[in-house]
Amino acid sequence: MHFPKTLYEFGAIFKSKGYSCYIVGGAVRDALMKRKVEDYDVATDAKPEVVLKLFKKVIPTGIKHGTVTVLFKNLKIEVTTFRIEYNYSDSRHPEIVEFVPSVYEDLKRRDFTINSIAYDLSANKIIDPNNGKADIKNKLIRAIGVPENRFKEDGLRLLRACRFSAQLNFKIETNTKLAIKKYVSIISNISMERIREEILRILKADKPSIGFNCMHETGLLSRIIPELEEGIGVTQRGLHCFDVFFHSLFSCDAAPKEDPVVRTAALFHDVGKPRALFYTNEGEARFHGHEELSFRMAKEILKRLKFPNAFIERAAYLVKNHMFNYTDDWTDAAVRRFIARVGREYIDDLISLRRADQIG
Repeated sequence: MHFPKTLYEFGAIFKSKGYSCYIVGGAVRDALMKRKVEDYDVATDAKPEVVLKLFKKVIPTGIKHGTVTVLFKNLKIEVTTFRIEYNYSDSRHPEIVEFVPSVYEDLKRRDFTINSIAYDLSANKIIDPNNGKADIKNKLIRAIGVPENRFKEDGLRLLRACRFSAQLNFKIETNTKLAIKKYVSIISNISMERIREEILRILKADKPSIGFNCMHETGLLSRIIPELEEGIGVTQRGLHCFDVFFHSLFSCDAAPKEDPVVRTAALFHDVGKPRALFYTNEGEARFHGHEELSFRMAKEILKRLKFPNAFIERAAYLVKNHMFNYTDDWTDAAVRRFIARVGREYIDDLISLRRADQIG
């Protein structure tokens, strides 16, 4: 395992005072997978009041539950005291937090095996009581212990499973997936702000389609964005080889990964098609005006998901104007009229969206 030298210096401070210090969670998982590590979480047997004294710059971010954030040299490190938790009455937050002396007890409370691996900074040793390394090797998302218990504790884990599936391109283990389906209704207890953040993380994956299809298969999508599922089985003419649902997902994949607004517009650019559908006398499907309907529906969906107003307005505007079809026949005057109509500041995004639409 290779981590920044600063982290080992950080761990040495705990050791010098007689405390243990482990890197935990996503940092260990990503390091094992040779992925870029962006955030460092640390678990320790030192209580928060001890950590406050050990370091000069400490932010009491969640001190009630044993978590503080330490600013150490060039790193921002979240430090949590080993703990176990009880009584998740709101399907999200524990009412009782109990500090424990063992990292093994702490790792039992986590969500999935791949996130329950610890790395001892002093002994340079991996701690893996839940066989997370094996599941990484087999590309599986598996809940720790009894899956139903993990999801009843924290309903956001239902959506996190789909997010990890998209981010890592892993499959969800059978019993874990069955438990998500069984307890899918718990997602209604989770705030839209939390759900939005998970959706944004899915949008940043190489293939968001994996996450959204996972949400569909587990029943989450019908509770969060049911409008997308209206496109299932709605076939399209011409060059389309997918129904509206999968066309939307694959268009989202094809949009620029670094631009969540364009990816969101790609996801919803045809969301109004099922409602705009009608058939000609010859039996051909038509979707006249679907872009206007998609525009209104996208705004409603994004407002419901608590996206910022500026994000909503830009994404919805792209949806509304995605149906242009540039050809070599356009005159310079036609180009100027198009730019004047849609706004010069939207041209690059509209071209990216149109390209994603065609790839999808």
